[in-house]
Amino acid sequence: MKEFDEIAAAAARNRQAELTKPPGSLGRLEDLAVFLAGWQGRAHPQLDRVQALVFAGNHGICDQGVNPFPVEVTAQMVANFSNGGAAINQLCQLAGADLQVIALDLDRPTRDFTRAMALDTDDLIASIQTGKNAVDPEADLVVLGEMGIGNSTVAAALAAATFGGTAEDWVGPGTGADDEILANKIRAVDAGLKRHKGAASAASILGSYGGREQAAICGAVIRARELGIPVILDGFICSAAAAVLLVNDKQALDHCLIGHESAEPGHRRLVAVMGKKPVVGLDMRLGEGSGAAVALLILRAALACHNGMATFAEAGIG
Repeated sequence: MKEFDEIAAAAARNRQAELTKPPGSLGRLEDLAVFLAGWQGRAHPQLDRVQALVFAGNHGICDQGVNPFPVEVTAQMVANFSNGGAAINQLCQLAGADLQVIALDLDRPTRDFTRAMALDTDDLIASIQTGKNAVDPEADLVVLGEMGIGNSTVAAALAAATFGGTAEDWVGPGTGADDEILANKIRAVDAGLKRHKGAASAASILGSYGGREQAAICGAVIRARELGIPVILDGFICSAAAAVLLVNDKQALDHCLIGHESAEPGHRRLVAVMGKKPVVGLDMRLGEGSGAAVALLILRAALACHNGMATFAEAGIG
């Protein structure tokens, strides 16, 4: 696993101190530039090649009435991504990210986690490997997102299994659950936590609750860390998936930023226990990697200033 390059980060901090501005006056933009410098291993980080990966999967937990939409919508949205018609398409085009959508066996939903393990070992390994294989070794940054009807219920279960708490602590409206559906979500997560209460490793938690797209996100995060590529995670569902890796390694997400604080209620609690500060907060809750793509625009602003501004010496000031 590659580690943060403190020498490159120090050089970036020194450059920030020499730019034609009061120290710290660009706020978080300065911190983001240093973050990218440390993980890219260069004082002048670049975002010339940015990869956006959106993983899609279907979930057996939908049998419990946890979503107002049928599972067929997942494939329909994947088709919309392919046709360029979704929000993530517009945001990636604007932010300069190469979008790739990877559907994982949409015709074969995971098992209902209130009744069984969502994924068997072979399926879990294959899904993780799909995520690993998707990462471009030449990328300067990877943006991660997901699509899957029912996956906010899975995310709530993953968060509860990883960090503790009750279903009510983590369950939210997702794609617009009414009171009846929200009650179904809480009941399903509670039942799953009871059935799989012995799950104590990242693999056992992912296998217990799924889904394939969450496992693929974990695979992509692991591979990006091996390559030393920084990552922007999207909102609640993406963050909850990646957070499972912290069970095995408390530093597993050091190379990851959380792109935005989702309006999904559990996300604020999640980012707090993860010790992360989202790049933006715009009350988004779409998924698809949309909040992470918006955060990419902020990172580009950070590097435009970091790399493009003159130093006091260059400007002949002082």
